[in-house]
Amino acid sequence: MNLFKNLLFVFIFISFSCNNNSLLVSGIEGVSESIQSQYAPDKRVAIYDIEIDNNDGKIIASGETNLKPAYQKLLDSLKSLDITFINKIRVLPDSAVGDLKYAIARNSVINIRSKPKHSAELGTQGLLGMPLKVLDKKGDFYRIQTPDKYISWVDKGGITKINKADFDNWNNRKKIIFTKNFGYVYADKTKDSKIISDITLGGILKFKGLSKDFFEVEYPDKRKGFVKREESLMYDSWLNKLNTSQENIEQVAKKMDGFPYLWGGTSSKGMDCSGFTKMVYLMNGYIIPRDASQQINAGKTVDKDLNFSDLQKGDLVFFGKKATAEKKQRVTHVGIWLGNDKMEFIHASGNVHLSSMDATQPHYDEMNKNRYLGSRRYLGVKDEMIVDLKEEN
Repeated sequence: MNLFKNLLFVFIFISFSCNNNSLLVSGIEGVSESIQSQYAPDKRVAIYDIEIDNNDGKIIASGETNLKPAYQKLLDSLKSLDITFINKIRVLPDSAVGDLKYAIARNSVINIRSKPKHSAELGTQGLLGMPLKVLDKKGDFYRIQTPDKYISWVDKGGITKINKADFDNWNNRKKIIFTKNFGYVYADKTKDSKIISDITLGGILKFKGLSKDFFEVEYPDKRKGFVKREESLMYDSWLNKLNTSQENIEQVAKKMDGFPYLWGGTSSKGMDCSGFTKMVYLMNGYIIPRDASQQINAGKTVDKDLNFSDLQKGDLVFFGKKATAEKKQRVTHVGIWLGNDKMEFIHASGNVHLSSMDATQPHYDEMNKNRYLGSRRYLGVKDEMIVDLKEEN
């Protein structure tokens, strides 16, 4: 039911039966659900958790959202119907966060969880230097939003909270990017130096100075250290010289061959299937959606006949449960097509490895061939779900 129909239902109810608040609550819930469908269809990237209750004859709206337009739409809709209600809705970020509504990841990898506790499911990860929005706080955990818009919880030890001015300063300052899979930040410029921390592929630190063999760098929390020049590049130089091509997609992907599978992982310490594709594209200058079920909605549809004939190297190939009369299609896996004479694709399942759609090959993947759903092309495609870092820089 769309918003107009829900508003009409509530209007008719108010006009003819003002004594049954339970029906009125149902009508308002319908209005709210229509707004949610319009503004926040994917709860992974938007918060709209609103409840409508009847307490002793009083209508109470409670919950939380980070979408001011959706919140205002709800208020305007209820106002247009002349409905009196008690407003207990939190618009995030609010006073729980205070003035520090931004953060930067301060560890090599931060673990971002589905709930504000260490035992909760790992939803995604962030890399050192990643800019974040802070939306909420519960105990020692902060609800954050990553550059791909994913929303979940991180413990306070993983981030440095900052205000808007410092956030802008971080984004605008010269930085270095770590280009090897694993390495360290050192306390000084000697080979036997004390290690300050580890650093992984895609990690970013503020540039402070340059010597023959090292970059002098600064962490978001003001710690200072040194990174080997042979393992890193100036961020702007890396981005400007980046040759985002089918060949570079393959090259970056194969450098992760053998990396362990980790549910929720998006780093060289461990990655799930969509974390792998996300990392490959990140190191080619693109921020893409987090999950496979989101990635299949970005880019351009290719291989509509599902016979692999229209695929090009770098296309994302998706797998899962096909739609039936009773159930919608369910995407559960993704890989990257390499498009050679072996019909190979590379994916994270158990670990990162090559598989083939050719039944004559020793690494033929019959299971995934039988559950192949289709493919999407990202390279050369303009899509608001695919962020080109060169255009953002």
